[in-house]
Amino acid sequence: MTKWISQLLLLIFLAISSILYLNQRVVWKTQNQTFDSISELPSKKVALVLGTSKYISNGQTNLFYKYRIDAAVRLYKEGKIKFILISGDNGTHQYNEPKTFKADLISRGIPEEVIFLDYAGFRTLDSIVRCKLVFGEEDIIVISQKFHNERAIYLAQANGIKAIGFNAQDINGRYGIRTHLREYAARVKMFIDIWIGKEPKFLGEKIIIE
Repeated sequence: MTKWISQLLLLIFLAISSILYLNQRVVWKTQNQTFDSISELPSKKVALVLGTSKYISNGQTNLFYKYRIDAAVRLYKEGKIKFILISGDNGTHQYNEPKTFKADLISRGIPEEVIFLDYAGFRTLDSIVRCKLVFGEEDIIVISQKFHNERAIYLAQANGIKAIGFNAQDINGRYGIRTHLREYAARVKMFIDIWIGKEPKFLGEKIIIE
Protein backbone atom coordinates (compact mmCIF):
# COMPACT_ATOMS: atom_id res chain seq x y z
CA MET A 1 0.00 0.00 0.00
CA THR A 2 2.82 2.40 0.90
CA LYS A 3 4.41 1.78 -2.50
CA TRP A 4 1.20 2.68 -4.34
CA ILE A 5 0.76 5.84 -2.29
CA SER A 6 4.33 6.88 -3.07
CA GLN A 7 3.81 6.30 -6.77
CA LEU A 8 0.54 8.25 -6.71
CA LEU A 9 2.18 11.16 -4.93
CA LEU A 10 5.03 11.08 -7.46
CA LEU A 11 2.56 11.20 -10.35
CA ILE A 12 0.72 14.12 -8.74
CA PHE A 13 4.01 15.94 -8.21
CA LEU A 14 5.07 15.39 -11.83
CA ALA A 15 1.69 16.53 -13.13
CA ILE A 16 1.72 19.73 -11.07
CA SER A 17 5.34 20.43 -11.99
CA SER A 18 4.56 19.98 -15.69
CA ILE A 19 1.58 22.34 -15.51
CA LEU A 20 3.66 25.00 -13.72
CA TYR A 21 6.52 24.59 -16.21
CA LEU A 22 4.27 24.97 -19.25
CA ASN A 23 2.61 28.00 -17.72
CA GLN A 24 5.98 29.61 -17.01
CA ARG A 25 7.21 28.79 -20.52
CA VAL A 26 4.38 30.89 -21.96
CA VAL A 27 5.38 33.77 -19.67
CA TRP A 28 9.03 33.51 -20.72
CA LYS A 29 8.31 33.33 -24.45
CA THR A 30 5.97 36.34 -24.41
CA GLN A 31 8.02 38.53 -22.10
CA ASN A 32 7.98 42.20 -23.15
CA GLN A 33 5.34 41.46 -25.79
CA THR A 34 2.35 42.76 -23.81
CA PHE A 35 1.74 46.41 -22.94
CA ASP A 36 -0.21 48.22 -20.26
CA SER A 37 0.70 51.70 -21.49
CA ILE A 38 -0.75 53.07 -24.74
CA SER A 39 2.17 55.47 -25.12
CA GLU A 40 4.63 52.55 -25.24
CA LEU A 41 2.49 50.45 -27.59
CA PRO A 42 3.58 50.39 -31.27
CA SER A 43 0.92 51.31 -33.82
CA LYS A 44 -0.53 48.57 -36.03
CA LYS A 45 -3.12 48.33 -38.77
CA VAL A 46 -5.37 45.83 -36.98
CA ALA A 47 -6.28 44.97 -33.42
CA LEU A 48 -7.74 41.54 -32.82
CA VAL A 49 -10.24 41.59 -29.95
CA LEU A 50 -10.73 38.16 -28.42
CA GLY A 51 -14.39 37.51 -27.70
CA THR A 52 -16.16 36.62 -24.50
CA SER A 53 -19.75 36.72 -23.31
CA LYS A 54 -21.25 40.07 -22.32
CA TYR A 55 -22.98 38.65 -19.25
CA ILE A 56 -22.03 36.12 -16.60
CA SER A 57 -24.35 33.44 -15.23
CA ASN A 58 -26.03 35.71 -12.67
CA GLY A 59 -26.99 38.21 -15.37
CA GLN A 60 -24.43 40.84 -14.43
CA THR A 61 -22.11 42.41 -16.99
CA ASN A 62 -18.95 40.39 -17.57
CA LEU A 63 -16.12 42.75 -16.65
CA PHE A 64 -13.69 40.88 -18.89
CA TYR A 65 -15.99 41.91 -21.76
CA LYS A 66 -16.40 45.50 -20.58
CA TYR A 67 -12.68 46.07 -20.16
CA ARG A 68 -11.87 44.65 -23.61
CA ILE A 69 -14.39 47.09 -25.10
CA ASP A 70 -12.75 49.91 -23.15
CA ALA A 71 -9.30 48.90 -24.40
CA ALA A 72 -10.36 48.69 -28.05
CA VAL A 73 -12.02 52.13 -27.88
CA ARG A 74 -8.92 53.67 -26.31
CA LEU A 75 -6.57 52.25 -28.96
CA TYR A 76 -8.73 53.43 -31.84
CA LYS A 77 -9.30 56.91 -30.45
CA GLU A 78 -5.59 57.28 -29.67
CA GLY A 79 -4.77 56.43 -33.29
CA LYS A 80 -2.88 53.24 -32.45
CA ILE A 81 -5.01 51.10 -34.80
CA LYS A 82 -6.98 51.59 -38.00
CA PHE A 83 -9.25 48.54 -37.89
CA ILE A 84 -10.77 46.29 -35.23
CA LEU A 85 -11.29 42.59 -35.89
CA ILE A 86 -13.61 40.98 -33.36
CA SER A 87 -13.29 37.21 -33.15
CA GLY A 88 -15.71 35.20 -31.05
CA ASP A 89 -18.26 32.46 -30.74
CA ASN A 90 -21.40 32.53 -32.89
CA GLY A 91 -22.48 28.99 -32.12
CA THR A 92 -26.22 29.68 -32.05
CA HIS A 93 -28.68 32.32 -33.26
CA GLN A 94 -29.18 33.42 -29.66
CA TYR A 95 -25.46 33.76 -28.87
CA ASN A 96 -23.31 36.02 -31.03
CA GLU A 97 -20.21 37.49 -29.41
CA PRO A 98 -18.89 39.43 -32.45
CA LYS A 99 -22.25 41.09 -33.16
CA THR A 100 -22.62 42.14 -29.53
CA PHE A 101 -19.09 43.57 -29.42
CA LYS A 102 -19.74 45.49 -32.65
CA ALA A 103 -22.94 47.07 -31.34
CA ASP A 104 -21.24 48.23 -28.16
CA LEU A 105 -18.21 49.58 -30.03
CA ILE A 106 -20.45 51.59 -32.35
CA SER A 107 -22.33 52.96 -29.33
CA ARG A 108 -18.95 54.17 -28.03
CA GLY A 109 -18.23 56.10 -31.20
CA ILE A 110 -16.23 53.60 -33.28
CA PRO A 111 -17.17 53.86 -37.00
CA GLU A 112 -18.94 50.77 -38.28
CA GLU A 113 -16.76 50.60 -41.39
CA VAL A 114 -13.58 49.95 -39.39
CA ILE A 115 -15.06 46.97 -37.53
CA PHE A 116 -14.71 43.47 -39.01
CA LEU A 117 -16.25 40.34 -37.55
CA ASP A 118 -14.94 36.79 -37.32
CA TYR A 119 -17.90 34.60 -36.41
CA ALA A 120 -15.85 31.41 -36.13
CA GLY A 121 -13.53 32.34 -33.29
CA PHE A 122 -14.73 29.45 -31.15
CA ARG A 123 -11.37 29.16 -29.39
CA THR A 124 -8.30 31.35 -29.08
CA LEU A 125 -6.50 29.03 -31.50
CA ASP A 126 -9.24 29.55 -34.11
CA SER A 127 -9.14 33.33 -33.64
CA ILE A 128 -5.37 33.56 -34.09
CA VAL A 129 -5.01 31.18 -37.03
CA ARG A 130 -8.05 32.57 -38.86
CA CYS A 131 -6.66 36.08 -38.46
CA LYS A 132 -3.79 34.97 -40.71
CA LEU A 133 -5.40 32.44 -43.06
CA VAL A 134 -8.81 34.08 -43.55
CA PHE A 135 -8.19 37.79 -42.94
CA GLY A 136 -4.59 37.90 -44.16
CA GLU A 137 -3.24 39.76 -41.12
CA GLU A 138 0.14 38.63 -39.78
CA ASP A 139 1.22 41.67 -37.74
CA ILE A 140 -1.38 42.49 -35.10
CA ILE A 141 -2.23 43.80 -31.66
CA VAL A 142 -4.24 41.37 -29.56
CA ILE A 143 -6.67 42.86 -27.06
CA SER A 144 -7.58 40.86 -23.98
CA GLN A 145 -6.44 40.55 -20.38
CA LYS A 146 -2.71 39.93 -19.92
CA PHE A 147 -2.97 36.22 -19.06
CA HIS A 148 -5.05 35.66 -22.21
CA ASN A 149 -2.80 37.85 -24.35
CA GLU A 150 0.20 35.75 -23.35
CA ARG A 151 -1.45 32.56 -24.55
CA ALA A 152 -2.67 34.22 -27.76
CA ILE A 153 0.80 35.59 -28.53
CA TYR A 154 2.38 32.17 -27.93
CA LEU A 155 -0.11 30.68 -30.38
CA ALA A 156 0.69 33.46 -32.85
CA GLN A 157 4.42 32.73 -32.59
CA ALA A 158 3.75 29.05 -33.23
CA ASN A 159 1.81 29.96 -36.39
CA GLY A 160 4.18 32.49 -37.94
CA ILE A 161 2.27 35.58 -36.85
CA LYS A 162 3.88 38.69 -35.39
CA ALA A 163 1.71 39.72 -32.44
CA ILE A 164 1.88 41.97 -29.42
CA GLY A 165 -0.80 42.42 -26.77
CA PHE A 166 -2.52 45.39 -25.21
CA ASN A 167 -3.64 44.41 -21.75
CA ALA A 168 -7.22 45.22 -20.90
CA GLN A 169 -7.89 45.78 -17.21
CA ASP A 170 -7.91 42.53 -15.26
CA ILE A 171 -10.38 41.36 -12.63
CA ASN A 172 -9.79 40.45 -9.01
CA GLY A 173 -12.15 38.64 -6.69
CA ARG A 174 -13.69 35.17 -6.88
CA TYR A 175 -14.67 35.31 -10.56
CA GLY A 176 -11.25 36.56 -11.62
CA ILE A 177 -9.47 33.89 -9.57
CA ARG A 178 -11.55 31.11 -11.15
CA THR A 179 -10.71 32.40 -14.62
CA HIS A 180 -6.99 32.56 -13.83
CA LEU A 181 -7.04 29.01 -12.48
CA ARG A 182 -8.75 27.77 -15.66
CA GLU A 183 -5.97 29.44 -17.63
CA TYR A 184 -3.50 26.81 -16.38
CA ALA A 185 -5.57 24.08 -18.01
CA ALA A 186 -6.04 26.19 -21.15
CA ARG A 187 -2.28 26.52 -21.55
CA VAL A 188 -1.75 22.79 -21.21
CA LYS A 189 -4.45 22.25 -23.85
CA MET A 190 -2.72 24.82 -26.07
CA PHE A 191 0.55 22.88 -26.02
CA ILE A 192 -1.28 19.68 -26.89
CA ASP A 193 -2.99 21.45 -29.80
CA ILE A 194 0.34 22.75 -31.07
CA TRP A 195 1.98 19.33 -30.80
CA ILE A 196 -0.81 17.56 -32.70
CA GLY A 197 -1.20 20.33 -35.29
CA LYS A 198 -4.76 21.25 -34.33
CA GLU A 199 -6.51 23.42 -36.94
CA PRO A 200 -9.47 25.81 -36.66
CA LYS A 201 -12.94 24.32 -36.85
CA PHE A 202 -13.69 26.42 -39.95
CA LEU A 203 -11.68 28.44 -42.43
CA GLY A 204 -13.61 29.63 -45.48
CA GLU A 205 -13.20 32.39 -48.05
CA LYS A 206 -10.64 35.12 -47.51
CA ILE A 207 -11.78 38.52 -46.25
CA ILE A 208 -9.66 41.62 -46.85
CA ILE A 209 -9.53 44.20 -44.07
CA GLU A 210 -9.46 47.59 -45.75
